Amino acid sequence: MERDFSKPQRESAVGIVVMAVHTILKVVKALFFFIIYAFVKIDGVYLSYILLALAILILLCLIYGYFWYLKFTFFLNKEKQEFVVNKGIFNRDQVIIQLDKIQQVNINQNILQKIIGVYGLKIDTAGAKGEEVSIKAIDEISAYNLKEHLLSKKETSVERVSEIDEKLIPTNETPLLRISSWTLFKVGLTSNYGQSLALMIAFFLYTIQEARHIMDVFDIDKGYVESTVMGLATLFSLAIIVVILLVALLIINLVRTFYKYFELEISQHKHSLLLSSGLIAKKSTLISQGKVQITKYSQNYFQKKLNILNMSLRQAQFGQSKKEDEMQGNILEIVGCSPLERDELLKIIFGRPLAQGKTFKPDWRFLNLPVFFKIVLPLFIFLIAAYNIPELNPYIGVSITYFVIGIFMIYLSYRRHRISVNRDFIIKTSGIWDISKEIILPGKIQAITTFQYPWHKNIDVGHLTLHTAAGQIQFKYGNYSEIKQLVNYWLYQLESKNENWM
Repeated sequence: MERDFSKPQRESAVGIVVMAVHTILKVVKALFFFIIYAFVKIDGVYLSYILLALAILILLCLIYGYFWYLKFTFFLNKEKQEFVVNKGIFNRDQVIIQLDKIQQVNINQNILQKIIGVYGLKIDTAGAKGEEVSIKAIDEISAYNLKEHLLSKKETSVERVSEIDEKLIPTNETPLLRISSWTLFKVGLTSNYGQSLALMIAFFLYTIQEARHIMDVFDIDKGYVESTVMGLATLFSLAIIVVILLVALLIINLVRTFYKYFELEISQHKHSLLLSSGLIAKKSTLISQGKVQITKYSQNYFQKKLNILNMSLRQAQFGQSKKEDEMQGNILEIVGCSPLERDELLKIIFGRPLAQGKTFKPDWRFLNLPVFFKIVLPLFIFLIAAYNIPELNPYIGVSITYFVIGIFMIYLSYRRHRISVNRDFIIKTSGIWDISKEIILPGKIQAITTFQYPWHKNIDVGHLTLHTAAGQIQFKYGNYSEIKQLVNYWLYQLESKNENWM
């Protein structure tokens, strides 16, 4: 089936429903408590008016979706190598994207799109916050076909579309990497607890805030609710509460892992990597491995015993990306791969096997500031407070434990702060529990910063920062003479090579 993207075309007609539902959800979210109050407080005589208002709202959203469908067009300009999108009902906008500036293309399918039988396509560029363009309804063949053209090299012309139509749709061929459910279970048990804890705290605070609004709407006695909660709390000891929280944290972590990474697969398509995953909303992302600037992998003690690790691919970014649940942004995560699978992926991304080089270590003065600001100063303030407040005396033993654990963690951070350099790679090692390695090619460095505190000049200690569009890599308290030699070497490499990674 021929796909001619050189002519302006619209989304699939069922996109009217997708856009209407999307608009309805935004309106309902904004007026959620007003709608609840209307159904609860307003007399039943006026219920028919409320339902009529909701019906009118749905009709208006459908009309809005229809006009959006009429005004939204897109096409490929093969001569200028541009992707052009015209959109907007009242204020007309035209978005023009150079094909060589596109970093990744995501094909998503939420529940509604899955029911209707269409896909959503989103395009990311380095200069955009979140997705640059979002097509909400496109058929499967066109979605994968368009995605291939958007990330293909310039010599791939639009006229070749009909030759590669069905070949672009994922087939049953063996992918480079496929993460099983058992591996995801191990990942959920051993990683991302910080994110899950933050999510649980945010959900708890949000629930409290919304519960107060509901109590205001229904005139519930807050004093009675507080006394009931406190009465329930006295039924459980502190140890039981801690166990319940840990179990809840574990469950949340497992659910998050399976929801986001279920059936995670990676396959190679010409000059790109295709990543697909998702439990309810299936998401596929096609990225050019040549545009990956920083590759990172990490592993903790338990993951090492289970022979798994997590990887992330960072691309150029400016500003902040949009919501994480849209898989937008510039960091793509690959969880649960084995060391052999990691080495294979690194070989594909870099075009050659990863090799270690000469390792540079920090000076022992790396310990000074963390020990003072994270150990000495907090304990000094606590001991002064305990001297003046007798109620704090029983917690002095806890402060001793804090001191021992803090010193040990800072020492581990010092021991693992390393940078390895050879002709082809720069590898930064860091971490306390999760030991991570960040890898970049010298040709992708955009700027280099070195500095030295005045009191470190006599002892030849300094700091190094490598700037890239995907973030920074820092090496602190190294030998300053060695750092300057490394900088001269990297500048020579940048001047002698002409690598066009963007």
